Amino acid sequence: MEIVVLLYSLPLLYFIFIIWKRYQTRRDQHCYILDYQCYKPTDDRKLNTEFCGELIRRTKNLGLIEYKFLLKAIVSAGIGEQTYAPRIIFDGREDSPTIADGISEMEEFFFDSVGRLLRRNGISPSQIDVLVVNVSMLSTVPSLSSRIINHYKMREDIKVYNLTGMGCSASLISVDIVRNVFKSCQNKLAVVVTSESLSPNWYSGNDRSMILSNCLFRSGGCAILLTNKRSLQHKSMFRLKCLVRTHHGARDESYGCCLQTEDDQGRLGFHLAKNLPKAATRAFVDNLRIIAPKILPIRELLRFMAVWIYWKTTTSPKSSKKGSNRSVSPNSAVTSSSQAPVKPPVIDFRTGVDHFCIHTGGKAVIDGIGVNLDLSPYDLEPARMTLHRFGNTSASSLWYVLGYMEAKKRLKKGDRVFMISFGAGFKCNSCLWEVVRDLNGGEENVWNDDIDEYPPESLTNPFMEKFGWIQDEDPSTFKMPL
Repeated sequence: MEIVVLLYSLPLLYFIFIIWKRYQTRRDQHCYILDYQCYKPTDDRKLNTEFCGELIRRTKNLGLIEYKFLLKAIVSAGIGEQTYAPRIIFDGREDSPTIADGISEMEEFFFDSVGRLLRRNGISPSQIDVLVVNVSMLSTVPSLSSRIINHYKMREDIKVYNLTGMGCSASLISVDIVRNVFKSCQNKLAVVVTSESLSPNWYSGNDRSMILSNCLFRSGGCAILLTNKRSLQHKSMFRLKCLVRTHHGARDESYGCCLQTEDDQGRLGFHLAKNLPKAATRAFVDNLRIIAPKILPIRELLRFMAVWIYWKTTTSPKSSKKGSNRSVSPNSAVTSSSQAPVKPPVIDFRTGVDHFCIHTGGKAVIDGIGVNLDLSPYDLEPARMTLHRFGNTSASSLWYVLGYMEAKKRLKKGDRVFMISFGAGFKCNSCLWEVVRDLNGGEENVWNDDIDEYPPESLTNPFMEKFGWIQDEDPSTFKMPL
């Protein structure tokens, strides 16, 4: 009888074992951020108003039209006077960059931030199992990842990934690579290194679609330490909940809106097309369609569906068009309700998200996301302040925004942080992090020296005050003062 009971219980025990095994395997597949270190260049690399004026004056290919365009662009960009540029700019050699300039710029960041990150966590370089490096506009032989491995003398069997050309959304692509490695490998440590090399890519021509990048992009970088070790869960800062990548490279208009190319005179630069906002919006909407069901509660999804169906059935295209094109008489103080435009319903992402970590692609990018997601000034503050203090540091900008939240002591255990990034290709990548423990800002937080000054009373930079006289100049008589 006991043998019969044993035989009948074996399938049940085997089934329980399989369930337990799958549960343990899934636990080991979690992706945690142990720590991260944003790079803060030295003060002698700051781009203040005076130096920007000098830099523009020595660019011989610019005329009054370009000066007016530059002034308008930088005044409206939301960037302050404390952002950083590569050393080649301060040496006056931006017209003749070398490969050594780009490598030197990257190594200065690599050896500072990666070293700080490992020392602070008591981790030897030989303990790193995975290394992912993303720098879009600099490709060298040996690769940048090999230079890091050589400097820190990492192991021979380390898994290495070196990404180029992935644009401002590359850091989340790097995290996705690490996440997929963690799915098949247990008890691993990974380092993601994300930055951009501006030294060989500073544009010195007069093509306005390429001048714009000089007004937005600034030096920076971040090193991120990740793990799936169960023993380190209590020490970690964030746990990855989900990550979604959207790529519109098959659409010609999206593919061509951000290009590293040469102008008519053969000068290398980064072209930003006029249809960039449209391409970004399309990628953003498609990305939200996929990630929203993953991060929002069912009640909000049902509410939005019901409101959207009601709006769709009660609003005719004719009345919506009439409302959107209405004109208001200057003598009328109030517009009748029949003339008001009927706005489509908006899904409330704040029901599933506590903090929004938005890529600092520019003031228009941040404001556009704010409008589309119906976010408050509080939600947009970290991105706006990061843009003002550090500029657009490409793929690393998300981590400066996250550092601002941490320095302001906003991140509490259980909070959910939604990251949104855009990149050439055209791509929109997003992910959701869960805060594992209360974060009060570390000793080496990149914001420590400035956090008490933010947010300032005004984000207006002094460029218009100093160079506004250019707007009144006559093209026929204009001459740039020395």
